[in-house]
Amino acid sequence: QVQLVESGGGLVQPGGSLRLSCTASGITFSLYVTGWYRQAPGKQRELVATIRSDGSTNYADSVKGRFTISRDNAKYTVSLEMNSLEPEDTAVYYCNVRYEGWNYWGQGTQVTISS
Repeated sequence: QVQLVESGGGLVQPGGSLRLSCTASGITFSLYVTGWYRQAPGKQRELVATIRSDGSTNYADSVKGRFTISRDNAKYTVSLEMNSLEPEDTAVYYCNVRYEGWNYWGQGTQVTISS
């Protein structure tokens, strides 16, 4: 079955950095668009960034210039490097993979930005 295992969340001070990683299994990873979404308390889940197998990326305006998404098709991983973190980045971050009619989510990892 499909599994997405996330890691790297935690508590960091404003201005700090975190790196999230997601390892997939049970899919042909290279076919899938991969990405990260987040959901803050009381808000809807929103796109953070996506990356296609060809390396093309898409970012939410709120994270452009601060976050970098990358993937390794050989290792079935997608990562999110987050810099200059702000309290507004506090949320549960979810890994996502999608291809045609298939759409899968990780269990989520908490990211908290606080002094």
